[in-house]
Formats: sequence, structure tokens, C-alpha cells
Amino acid sequence: MQETAVAVPYSNEDLQPLNVDVWRNALLKSPTAENLIQTGEALFMRGQGVDALRLALELVSLHPAKTTLVMAAAGMISKHTSRHDIVATLMRNVLAHEPNNLNARMFLADAIMAGGDITGGCRIFSEMMEQYPGQRTSLCEHISMSLLEAGYTMEALQVLSFWLKEVDPNAALMNNMGCALERLGQSALAVPWYEKAMTLAPENPTISFGYSMALLKSGNYREGWPYYAKRVPITNGVQWWFMSLPRLRHGDDLAGKKVILYQEQGLGDTLQFIRSVPYLVEQGAEVTLAILPSLRRLLELSYPDVTIRLIREFAPAEGYDYAAPIPDLPYIAGVMSESEVPAPIPYLRADAADVARFAATMPPRRPRIGLVWAGERRVQSEHVAADKRRSTTLAQMGAALCPVDATLVNLQFGAPRSEITQWQGQPLFDPMGEVRDMADTAAIMESIDLLISVDTSPVHLAGALGRPVWLVSRWDACWRWGDTSDTSPWYPGMRVFRAREKSFDPVLQEVGAALQQWVKAWKAD
Repeated sequence: MQETAVAVPYSNEDLQPLNVDVWRNALLKSPTAENLIQTGEALFMRGQGVDALRLALELVSLHPAKTTLVMAAAGMISKHTSRHDIVATLMRNVLAHEPNNLNARMFLADAIMAGGDITGGCRIFSEMMEQYPGQRTSLCEHISMSLLEAGYTMEALQVLSFWLKEVDPNAALMNNMGCALERLGQSALAVPWYEKAMTLAPENPTISFGYSMALLKSGNYREGWPYYAKRVPITNGVQWWFMSLPRLRHGDDLAGKKVILYQEQGLGDTLQFIRSVPYLVEQGAEVTLAILPSLRRLLELSYPDVTIRLIREFAPAEGYDYAAPIPDLPYIAGVMSESEVPAPIPYLRADAADVARFAATMPPRRPRIGLVWAGERRVQSEHVAADKRRSTTLAQMGAALCPVDATLVNLQFGAPRSEITQWQGQPLFDPMGEVRDMADTAAIMESIDLLISVDTSPVHLAGALGRPVWLVSRWDACWRWGDTSDTSPWYPGMRVFRAREKSFDPVLQEVGAALQQWVKAWKAD
């Protein structure tokens, strides 16, 4: 099932850290499920997740028999963390007080499967199928969803295929079937299932978003973009002041209009879709970009004719006509097929002085191969699951690629970079300690000859700079890479290597073999 985030009404000023003691005391005086959820969401919103977790556990330890409170705590923990072990413990506590609580048993099975015990989770679901034959439709929805999120897509498809013949089909089951087919690289087959689901639940935003993903992944941009643009912007629950402006759509008159384009979803989304900004400028719009600090210099260098603002520091201002999340840009610009993707590569630019500075530090031996093996480590459960599907390790990638007659250059940023300290293989040059932002990373990329990366933002940066890049795609590839092709209309210099199973080992071996041939054929410019 495709998930969408829901923005709630918080402004920039509201996002200051909370005094935990004050909120704790208030919650202890009125320990209701509603108050716990309100307090926990407020803390998680501000990055105080550890405080929220501690407070929830303290509260349920004081009131273990209040099952609605325990269920609320488990739901919040499941939503915002990957502590499936805690969720499972809480559900066992509920079942100790209410052995026939079906929701708690389903929640327990979900948590066990999310924690990696597929057999244990399926056993609980099987027992429930026998004990509650009238709930088989709901149970099928849960087990198929749990299998999908755990990465067992073929197994989910088999469950759905069987039970859709045995139970009354509903929108949720059809949605899950569409999701399973889309993740298996059969997006064209997924589309009719989503359409059936939408017939039964036309206003369901999750189904609408999944439908857009299947359409886009199958290459049907003309029908996919309008549904994609219906999503609630995914801004980590923050409602920025400019989101109350009319949302810019395809066909709106832009002449003389002031438009705010704002950061939404990941850095890679901004890097991929920002290429359509010139369309707005050419139509006469005055464009302001509200973005993250790591992108500021890069976009100032690349788009000097637009105004750049940091999203968290962009104070309310009058006179703006429209706003839109940056990933809406292809829809706004009328990119209705893969052949219409704007391709003025490169469309992002590094600073010449930065390029020279980093080039001076590079080992002279060429070719130079940049490596990125993991995405950003996140906290929320659904994001953790996606990161696990797209990420490998330096040890796993290095074992498949090395030894190679080339210089290896680290371009991994964030927490996974620490894996270098344990690396015992071929020397890996690491310039990332000097990197301040994406502009610096772009400057380093100008001195490498090939980037090999999992599906994360450096892939988009390399593609936008016109640098050769090999994408090691997870088995349930993101919509933007389509179902089967080894090339991309978004980045002409990209080659796509597709995993066909949960393990990255086979596809990395494929990349390693291709790299040996590439090095033999490589010639300096």
C-alpha cells in the first residue's frame, strides 16, 4: 500500500523544542489516549522522539490495564520509529488483559513481521483466519500489507491472488494488489487494480497516490501527473505559511505572477525536478525557491535569475500568487511523456573555484570511481523499511567491485560514512570531511569519471551535472526509473542496474563485472 504523509497545522514559530517536564506533568494528570497522541506528535514533530518514546513508555507502565492507552502508544511508536520489538511487547500486554482483542493480535502480527520474523507473524495470521472466519477480508488486508512492507512482495501477491477468490473484494485489497504488481515491475498490470479500488473508494488519498505511482512508472505521464499533484505535500507534517496560497497547476497563467516553489520529499526530488524552473521564468513568472540549507549554494549557482530562500527562515510576505511543491514542476510544465522530459544537461553547476580546490586534493591515478552505498538513515518506520530496501553496505559493495584498476573515491555522506573505518579492502579516498553542502559534493563529482550509487540524492546530482552514473536500483524500483529499462529519460548519462531480489549481492556482482570492462575501455578526455 502506498503511504502519504499528512500535513498538520504547525508554523515555523511553533517548531521550537518543548519543555518535556511541563507536557509530562499535564499528561500524567490526564492520561488519555487522545492526550498521549497529541503530546507525542508534538514532540516527534520537533525532533524530540526520544522524549516522546520515554514518555509513552512511562505512561503505559503506570496504566498497563488501560488498553486504549497502550494501543495509542503502540500506534504512535510504530508510526514514528522502527522499534517493532517495543510495539510487539505492548501488544502482548494488551492481549494479557484482553485475549480476544482482534486488533491487538493483528497489530502484534504486523510488528513481528516488520521485525523480521515472517514465519511467526504468518503463524498468528493463520490462527486468526481459523478463529475469525468473518474477519478474513480484514486479515487478508493486514497480512498482505505486512508482507509488502517486509519486502516479501511475491508472497503478498500469492496471498492476495488466493484470497481475492475467497472473500468479497474491497478497495484495500485491490489497492494492495496494485501495489504488489507495481513493486514487482508490472506497473501496467497494476493500473487496473488501482482503478477498481478507486471505483469503490474514489476519495481515498492513499489509493489515488498509489494509482499515480503506477501510471508514472509505466510511463503514462499524461494521466499520472494530475493524480500525483493531488497528494497532500509531504513536508514532515509542517504546514508552511505559503502552502495556503493557491496551488499552481498546469495551464495557469504565469505572466507577471509571483510563484513560490518549495522543498518537498527528498533532496533527490528537488534535484531531479528543478530542471523545469526555466519554463516558469520563460512564461513570465517571478520565481522564489524555498529550500533546505544544503541546496542553497548549488541552486544559487545554477539559477541566478530566481530568488532563493531557506524554507525555515522564509517569513510570511504579501504579494505571492501561487505556491507549489517542487516535484509538481513536470506536471506544471506540461511534461506529458518521457520524450518530453527537459534535457538541457547539465542544468546544475558547481563553483569553478570549488572544483579546482577539490581537484587539487584528488589522487592523480585515474579513472576515479565514486561510491555511494546507502541512503540517509531515517527514523519513521515506513521510511526505515524503504531505506533498508534501497541501501547496502560498503563491505558488500566493495567486495563486488574490488579489486579494480582505478581510484575509489567516497561520496557517501551521513551516518553510513562511518563504515569506512572498518573497511579493509582497496584504498578509498575520502574527501567528504571537507564537504559543507551539495555544492561541494557537485565540485567533487567534476573530478570523478564514474559514480556508482544506490538510489539516493547523489544519483540525481551526478545526472544533473552530466556526469556518468550507474544506479544500483532496489528490486522494487522507484517509479522514476520505470519497470525494465537500463537507461533513463531523466539522465542520458545513467545506466540502471536492477536488483531482482531482496539481496543486492547478485546485482552488485553484475555491476562489478561491468566495471572491469568499463575500466579496460576507459580513456581520459
